[in-house]
Amino acid sequence: MPAVHRPELSVVVASHDRPLRLRWLLNALAEQTLAAERWEVVVCHDSRGAETDALLAGHPLAEAGVLRWRAFEPGRAAASPKRNAGVAMARAPTVVFTDDDCRPPTGWLSAVADAVAAHPGAVIQGPMAPDPDEATMLRAPFPRTVAFDDVPRVWAESCNIAYPTELLRELGPFAEDLHVGEDTDLALRARQAGAPFVGDRRMLSYHAVEEGMPWDRVAQARRWEDMALLLARQPSLRRALYLRVFWKREHALLLAAVAGMALGGRGRRSLAPLAALPWALARPDHGGGVRGRARQLAALPVWALSDLAETAVLARASVRRRTLIL
Repeated sequence: MPAVHRPELSVVVASHDRPLRLRWLLNALAEQTLAAERWEVVVCHDSRGAETDALLAGHPLAEAGVLRWRAFEPGRAAASPKRNAGVAMARAPTVVFTDDDCRPPTGWLSAVADAVAAHPGAVIQGPMAPDPDEATMLRAPFPRTVAFDDVPRVWAESCNIAYPTELLRELGPFAEDLHVGEDTDLALRARQAGAPFVGDRRMLSYHAVEEGMPWDRVAQARRWEDMALLLARQPSLRRALYLRVFWKREHALLLAAVAGMALGGRGRRSLAPLAALPWALARPDHGGGVRGRARQLAALPVWALSDLAETAVLARASVRRRTLIL
């Protein structure tokens, strides 16, 4: 598509089979208070079917010359190749990454522009909160969202982060052999190259809240095996691990609970389940009252299977990569 202006910010989005979520993101961008001539959107997707292409072609942002896109072979591209393609297409001096399941408030891009002006040459991360329109879903048994306020974070999640475009091209692309943690790896390489890494809470954005299925928690554990490769490649990341070994605090608490129940003496068998209490209290809160507590208890077996599956995947990957992470 022809270039109609030279923007200050290029919003890069990697998308996969979420046409409705992508529409909501584009609608939220269309409502930004920052003047449209100051930014653009680049969407790279590998969605199946024609719905995503039809959305991109017919969206008002495309008609205004603000939206450009590239389609990959359906279902064949991970996030990294799509983000790399988006960076290559970006025309602005700053690239802002977000995801197709985010829906930023109207002042988001204005806050990003102010943060870039205040921190020239820096990598800037903004906080994430659950989408207020979907907050009731947080009481579901297995909610999925992204939320953090302590920016900048070592994980440098790509759902809300800005990079100088020149720095991205100097660093090289997102690592395409990493299926998770590629954004963390990129941010660590940026810091090793001397780029400042700062947080700006004005850049608040919102992430979708979805109800996960119980079996998804266990079935998707395999996707985290690249965390061992990330740690092998970036050993300084160990400082961010719980006790320098555990990817999640819950993994350590569950293993401690299993050990406590296994080692409890015969006379203390009735107290052995108390070993699981710290782990159980670390799980998501489903609200007070009888129903909330019932949902909490009913979800614990699935959370236990999920944590055990993730720990087993990481243990196997640790052996393969000769780098311990659980």
